[in-house]
Amino acid sequence: MKNNKLITILVALLSLVGIVLFMVVMGADAEDPVAISDAVSPLVTYSLVLLGLTAGVTVLASILSLFKNPAALKKALLGLLGMGVLLVISYILASDGQVLGATNEVVAEAGSSVSKNTSTGIWLSVILIVIAGGFFVWDLLKGLVKS
Repeated sequence: MKNNKLITILVALLSLVGIVLFMVVMGADAEDPVAISDAVSPLVTYSLVLLGLTAGVTVLASILSLFKNPAALKKALLGLLGMGVLLVISYILASDGQVLGATNEVVAEAGSSVSKNTSTGIWLSVILIVIAGGFFVWDLLKGLVKS
């Protein structure tokens, strides 16, 4: 019960800070870009800090939960291993050729790490889409056979 009160007070304080920062933005002169920038900057910083803290706490809680449940930890490690294998396959399939933008400007030179990493990401996405599509079709066929 004590934790609930503490969390409620913490959320109320964080909300109060956010409301005050929002009121500062609302009070800024709309015609003065410098005043708007000066008013918005602390609100954006505050939002990014809250986002970072939230993500950090979430990841930490998930990791602690995994260590409390060895079966879940084993599944998570197998999933990471599978993603690693797919990443290696994607890297092998990836091209390091020149990348051109929509207006034919050179985005990445041939042989650059940017080109190779971009191609790796594209191949990884294609492989994951194919796997997901396969599971979707499998589940659809399983459902048809059962009914």
